Amino acid sequence: MWTARIFTLYPELFPGPLGSGLYKKALEKKLWSLEVINIRDYAADKHKTVDDTPFGGGSGMLLRADVIAKSLDKNILNKNEPIIYLSPKGNKFDQTYAKKRLGNNINIICGHFEGVDQRLLETRNIEEVSVGDFVLSGGEIGAFVIIDTIVRLIPGVLGNSNSLTEETFERNLLEYPQYTKPQKWEKKNVPNVLLTGDHAKIKDWRLSHSKDITRRRRPDLWKKYKKNK
Repeated sequence: MWTARIFTLYPELFPGPLGSGLYKKALEKKLWSLEVINIRDYAADKHKTVDDTPFGGGSGMLLRADVIAKSLDKNILNKNEPIIYLSPKGNKFDQTYAKKRLGNNINIICGHFEGVDQRLLETRNIEEVSVGDFVLSGGEIGAFVIIDTIVRLIPGVLGNSNSLTEETFERNLLEYPQYTKPQKWEKKNVPNVLLTGDHAKIKDWRLSHSKDITRRRRPDLWKKYKKNK
């Protein structure tokens, strides 16, 4: 069973959205599990101090290496499990990365303040990962993104397994336009080809539109598609 282990200063935020919908059903079916560790429980002083000022000066506070290291060492029994620290300067998280992490349990450190003592990253072989070119107030939102992306790849979580193979990014293509009832809405009709029942023509139409959308909106993905075609 795949397990996501979260190290956070705000354990009350979990499971949050992961405790509803298909994620909740998958938890109940024991397709995956969620463990939440409160970093403050491993602080040594009575005030549960987890941060301090940076050497050399500068604004803000840094998470202490000794406190976080203790929380990791006490809870990660398999030292081969990856440990991720969510950081704007980390490696880019994408669908390929999500698939790579499906095979092993994952440990996610949710950062706060101005970051973490560099020595923690170096001594615990921690990988810095970014969910986008923007800054969040804490790593918890990023953790939700990573877990959501990976959990839906677990066999049995989605009702229709074909959904995974047709999604955006699966072939380095963005998804084609989708339509449902009513057939005509605000003077706009569903494209005729989707009403023909001709599966070959529908497949060609969808692929054509996926290519066109990707070429116009994501030239970086289009280059990958052309390279791997």
